[in-house]
Amino acid sequence: MSGIGDIQKQLGAQAALLEFKNPKIAKERLHLPGPDFIDRVFAPSDRSPRVLGNLQRIFDHGRLARTGYVSILPVDQGIEHSAGASFAKNPDYFDPENIVKLALEGGCNAVASTFGVLGMTARRYAHKIPFIVKINHNELLTYPNKFDQILFGTVQEAYDMGAAAVGATIYFGSAESGRQIVEVAHAFAKAHELGMATVLWCYMRNSAFKTKEKDFHVAADLTGQANHLGVTIEADIIKQKMPENDGGFDALNMGGSSYGKFDKRIYTELDSDHPIDRCRYQVANCYMGRAGLINSGGESKGAGDLEAAVTTAVVNKRAGGMGLISGRKAFQRPLAEGVALLNAIQDVYLCKDVTIA
Repeated sequence: MSGIGDIQKQLGAQAALLEFKNPKIAKERLHLPGPDFIDRVFAPSDRSPRVLGNLQRIFDHGRLARTGYVSILPVDQGIEHSAGASFAKNPDYFDPENIVKLALEGGCNAVASTFGVLGMTARRYAHKIPFIVKINHNELLTYPNKFDQILFGTVQEAYDMGAAAVGATIYFGSAESGRQIVEVAHAFAKAHELGMATVLWCYMRNSAFKTKEKDFHVAADLTGQANHLGVTIEADIIKQKMPENDGGFDALNMGGSSYGKFDKRIYTELDSDHPIDRCRYQVANCYMGRAGLINSGGESKGAGDLEAAVTTAVVNKRAGGMGLISGRKAFQRPLAEGVALLNAIQDVYLCKDVTIA
């Protein structure tokens, strides 16, 4: 297991993240991850004993077992980014079993993938690692390409294959988001009724959010509000991209346009330009951490992937997040390297010297 010295080296120029103090929102206001998280936070909620059991099962698996943190392998890119584009770097992952094997050998808490991938491997692996079945996707075969999340199966199918949880994406801000919110809200209610946990990919999607100056799809204020909508439909865990800027609401209300509602104090009293403050604002919008925030690992860019993955893990942990969900950086390389990268992420959460800011 990597110690603080190894993590400092892996961070490289980002090592100063370990020294950040005095965040805008104090950690004492948060519900932080820990071994007792289910008992402390979810037990008083309306989640049934079966949902609590499946959440606990996820928390009790892999190298991060019984820490309150999670490391999840998500591989739905065969649909979301097309199979050829996603698996060309490592064609072994056209075979669904290799996806589950990577999650197992990488010490992950759970594996998140499609009905097809997890259904094909369910009898061999559903009892060995928690399954999170992704129930909707954006397919990229319609011409011209469109961007919409559509259901690929039912919650009952996920239950029947022994899944511990279902996952879904909503493109908040898109023209289709209203329909998606209703569909996913119904699906999550059914999942909770059957005893499964729920994980929501809370992604922003609208061409107006990307300007010449900034891409506000990853703005702390907009992604934070998306998180808040996600926990409103009872997502137990929120998946969100790491924020890279702020001021989305402010920018979209310029030039005579009117968009949403915001208060300038978001930018002065609740957030700053520091990555940990930005991520903490995302945590705050998850009911101050009552629903866990997991940040995505992003695309694989090659040599710098390890530093980027460890940096994301440090920011998430120090902000009060619950872990990382990293796919392409792990599966788009040889198995041993993918396992090593997943383990490096997990080591951040296992290292007691990486503290909550």
